[in-house]
Amino acid sequence: MTVSRLAYGTMSFGSRADRAMSERLYRTARDSGINFFDCANVYQKGEAERILGALIKAERDKVIITTKAQSPMSDDPNDRGCSAKNLTRSLEGSLRRLDTDYVDIFFLHGDDPSTSDEEILSTMQKLYLQGKILSFGLSNYSASRTQRLITKAALCNLPRVQCIQPMYNLAKRTCEIEILPMAEREQVGVITYSPLGGGLLTGRYTNAAEPSVRLVENPRYRTRYGSADYSRIATEFLALATTLGIHPATLAVRWILANPRVTAPILGAATIEQLTPSLMAIQDCLDQETLDALDQISAPPPPYHDRSELA
Repeated sequence: MTVSRLAYGTMSFGSRADRAMSERLYRTARDSGINFFDCANVYQKGEAERILGALIKAERDKVIITTKAQSPMSDDPNDRGCSAKNLTRSLEGSLRRLDTDYVDIFFLHGDDPSTSDEEILSTMQKLYLQGKILSFGLSNYSASRTQRLITKAALCNLPRVQCIQPMYNLAKRTCEIEILPMAEREQVGVITYSPLGGGLLTGRYTNAAEPSVRLVENPRYRTRYGSADYSRIATEFLALATTLGIHPATLAVRWILANPRVTAPILGAATIEQLTPSLMAIQDCLDQETLDALDQISAPPPPYHDRSELA
């Protein structure tokens, strides 16, 4: 599959973006050349899928869509995880909500240590042979777990992982240690999420006049980006963006695009005003001097062996 250099994430559909705004965001993304849309069953308990399904209906074969399964959808103990039962039922529900016969990439939204590799891979094979998925991927998996599934698939002649979805932004660079090198070695596609750090890298978290900011209202984001070091990174990053005369969202996404191991970063937005500067990232690239300056703000992580002198 040939995908656009940017992907659009639909997590805001049906929550921070109502149906009318979701349609505007979708159309803006399409008009900007994006053909790659990321979704999940857990987003608003399926409402994001319903909205996306209606939007793609007239051009289904022109877009690449994903959905995910693994996260709990109810209190039912079988309504979560990567068992054959849950993955099969979850995909059937997603296909109904998306009003489509297939998804291009079916992601496992997180690891499930209680389900064997063989069960996961054989389930993917059945769904693939049924024509309900064209490929499958992993979201929030470690490099070692991903590699294990790739190796098992090769040994058992089962479908291999084609794409991964790690968190990646200037403040969160852990995937540079092992995940991105593994993906390059195994020729696995990489679509990264949270390019703006939940608003951290745009400065919105400091704006008391804008209460609907995930970093402020969402406990997960407060935990993820609440330390003083992240505040320092944000402050220095915003100062550099101002010096360069570049919108911070543009700079943040452009930094990710500079990494050749990334297939496409996933943009997220709840308004056109939020989306526009991220879309502008594709119009230019960063020079080495700017990349070096950004490394001074947020240092690259140490190599996996922790011997920096050998890096």
